Amino acid sequence: MISVDSLSKSFGASVLFQNASFKINRRERVGLVGRNGHGKTTLFRILSGQEQADSGHLAIPKNYRIGYVKQEIEFTEKTVFEEAILGLPEDSASHYWKVEKILAGLGFAEEDLKRSPNDMSGGFQVRLNLTKELLSEPDLLLLDEPTNYLDITSIRWIKGFLKQWPREVFIITHDRGFMDSLVTHVLGIHRKKVRKITGNTEKYYMQIAQEEEIHEKTRINEDKRRREIEVFVTRFRAKARLAGMVQSRVKTLNKLTRQEKLEKFKNLDFSFRTKPFNGKILSQIKGLSFGYDASRYLLSDFNLTIGAKDRICVIGRNGAGKTTFLKLLGGVLTPDSGQIDYHPDVSSGYFEQTNVKTLEDEKTIEEEILYTSPDIDRQVARNICGAMLFEGDSALKKIGVLSGGEKSRVMLGKLLCKPINLMLLDEPSNHFDMESCDAMLSAIDLFDGAVIMVTHNEMFLHAIAERLIVFKNDGISIFEGNYQQFLDADGWGDEVETDLSVKKDTDCSKPEKLNKKEIRRLRSAIIAERGKGLKHLEIRIDELEKTIDANENYLRQLHEKMQSATEKNDGQLITDLSQKIHLCQIEIDRDFDEFEELSVSVETKRSAFDLKLLELDEMDS
Repeated sequence: MISVDSLSKSFGASVLFQNASFKINRRERVGLVGRNGHGKTTLFRILSGQEQADSGHLAIPKNYRIGYVKQEIEFTEKTVFEEAILGLPEDSASHYWKVEKILAGLGFAEEDLKRSPNDMSGGFQVRLNLTKELLSEPDLLLLDEPTNYLDITSIRWIKGFLKQWPREVFIITHDRGFMDSLVTHVLGIHRKKVRKITGNTEKYYMQIAQEEEIHEKTRINEDKRRREIEVFVTRFRAKARLAGMVQSRVKTLNKLTRQEKLEKFKNLDFSFRTKPFNGKILSQIKGLSFGYDASRYLLSDFNLTIGAKDRICVIGRNGAGKTTFLKLLGGVLTPDSGQIDYHPDVSSGYFEQTNVKTLEDEKTIEEEILYTSPDIDRQVARNICGAMLFEGDSALKKIGVLSGGEKSRVMLGKLLCKPINLMLLDEPSNHFDMESCDAMLSAIDLFDGAVIMVTHNEMFLHAIAERLIVFKNDGISIFEGNYQQFLDADGWGDEVETDLSVKKDTDCSKPEKLNKKEIRRLRSAIIAERGKGLKHLEIRIDELEKTIDANENYLRQLHEKMQSATEKNDGQLITDLSQKIHLCQIEIDRDFDEFEELSVSVETKRSAFDLKLLELDEMDS
């Protein structure tokens, strides 16, 4: 368990967080959320010892090891496999099957294991560092954007792997669907404060929104009350017969605390310009074939009809040909054979991460937007800059000083400059924080044209896809249905098994042979022990569920009363209710923590009993 007490960190005049206090308890999987630049990675660097806090205390148990995946590339061995082996702890130095399993899960092909790690792409080098950290089995695993550089099957694999991780995980990711499917708790950095809740990001952001709504209504009511008292005091100060009432109100005025108006955060707020299209078919693709190597085609004799309102997502492993397919549609590449016929009225827009290289370092953001299209004037360019969070003088920054995420926003801004009816998007959610991803998703959903998108983000796939182009098993196919239907019908059948407890070393000793009578006796004993060992835990879990449900109902009633009190300007009642809401939430969070811990304990014990029964079944057969 790690305990953080009153931690603060600033860079110059910029405060990231103040007096942050929280704990990471045994077997918790915690998601760290907050806007870009608000200190998430800095907090990770403090926990891992790479950076010092300005003040506060960090308590880490003796011999407790924290693993943080390095972005720096430094390899010493001749092959990928030999480099990965370095991650194995001393007591598991011969467990090579674990190395093979994790490398395969993260997308390494069998032939990659013999290659030099220095010859791999940057994305695979980061995956190799991730492999070594997973193999080392730290007590706390810090993961900063682990889904970057991973394809969809690797993301699904690592999600399953981390769900079975027997120790603690602390994770930063812009992929809300990935985080919500994995974490037991959310820790957020918001307005320079840090808080931790039990649950997912939806619960966290809903709680933040409710509290800020109450804060703002209370502030408005208190300001109104203060003005009324000030008017009374000013008007009747000279009236001798009202001197007592005036003094009473002056005392009340002195006791009133002034709540500051909350700073309003800027979010991406934009919509794509749509060019009207009256036809039904935007494009016909006939007999499309392409390969960088004449001996291996990424696409072969591929046919597709793109409708005017289609929502098509392109999915598959990295290197299968997804981006290549989009480049063919965008005219960046020329097919080896076949043709792509577009309707004369089609106007397309193409967003690709690597297109940031087309930006000129010496130009300003405003200039890049302004010169994108001849019908864009300076005011429109400034409006688009503002929508991309480059307001005022920020629009005059040179491209050369921007971060990767800022350059992606510039590319997105350029896409807004012309009306289109076909949108080609290659990994649009990369480099954006959760709030920006939500804005992107909303803008795509409202776009009144066709969308063809390459993405590994399963939240985007579930929200957008109505048809799928699937790169799988060295082939390409069309799935006529949404992503959930794809998973139900076929899914990723070639996914790697994630349960590390399934495969054993070949030299492990086998349990000695038992006769059928002994097996039956042992089975009965295990079943009886399982029932006895789990019963009291399951009873307590049921009690906690009922208590949590009752308290959440009570909390809803308190919020309803708070709404009424706010409308009636009843300051005293608002204060009382705020205290009750706070205490009720603390009780709910405490019960949730116990519920989570007991649930994990039951699951672990049940799995252990089931494994013993499975071993007996294997002996019996």
